[in-house]
Order: sequence, then C-alpha cells, then structure tokens
Amino acid sequence: MEQLSTTTSDFSLCPHFAKTFEILGKKWNGLIIEVLLNEHEARFKDLACQVEKCSDRVLCERLRELEDEEIIERVVDGGHSSRPAYRLTQSGLELAPIMDAVHDWSKKWR
Repeated sequence: MEQLSTTTSDFSLCPHFAKTFEILGKKWNGLIIEVLLNEHEARFKDLACQVEKCSDRVLCERLRELEDEEIIERVVDGGHSSRPAYRLTQSGLELAPIMDAVHDWSKKWR
C-alpha cells in the first residue's frame, strides 16, 4: 500500500498577495474604500455615518493604516475649513475593478 506523504507542501503565497489581503481583509477597510470610491472625498464624520457600527477609535486607526499604505490620503482644504477630508490615492482608485468584482461575486453567491 502506498503511503501518503506527511511532509508540508512547497507552496507559499506571494508576499505581495498576502500583504494585500492583510490590508483589504481587515475589518472596515473594504467599506471605507467603497465609500471613498463612491464619494470621491469624505470627512471623518461622513465616513463614520456611512461605515456604521465602526467606532470612532477604530475608524481613526483604519484611516491611519490605509494612509500609511498609501491607499488613501488626508487632505486639508486651505480655505475657510481646516477640517481634513480623505480621498483615495491612485493606488486606491485602482482598487475599483476589484471592488466591482467583489460586488458581482456577492450578488451571485450571497
């Protein structure tokens, strides 16, 4: 009788792929990106209203993380309002077809 190998596979995920899913798979990040894809720019309070159930503390953390990953950027209008807003960077905007594919998949399977 042939014995099955108990050694581990040589398979490993591409580190870039793994890092991407670490970012996109983190709770609330996909919703933040989705809001910014639709709104183009949003202030913190507007994001907080649209990403319901996410606490302000966690939303702040996620925005900082997405900023550190250069997916979003924080912008301050030099005019009469000094309140910052958030918008997607070019790399964030390039997530649009991926988010569209997730919408298509979820409509079919969820």
